[in-house]
Amino acid sequence: MAPQNPPLSQGPDDADAPRPAGAGRPDGPALVEFAIDLTAQEVQRQAQILAALGPDWDPMEVMRGEEAAYALLYSGLDEEQQRVYDDLVASGVLPRRGDDSAAA
Repeated sequence: MAPQNPPLSQGPDDADAPRPAGAGRPDGPALVEFAIDLTAQEVQRQAQILAALGPDWDPMEVMRGEEAAYALLYSGLDEEQQRVYDDLVASGVLPRRGDDSAAA
């Protein structure tokens, strides 16, 4: 008795290999390469994002705001929190900022 599920192909290189008996339609077309170039869609997506941000968007001001938020987030740490923060910076989990103190 033949197995219920024949083994699957090993990848795209097996596309032209003979099909196991009973796999698919015997009169079905051979597999063909399928590729889509998304370059135009990506350019359109980026243009829509920039249009949504508007003409007043200032990326440098946004970065300064993020840095100020990080400074506020890591300010006023007690001794144990500062130790944990320093350990995270030393291990590369958090980026090094200022003079190596959380409030910098």
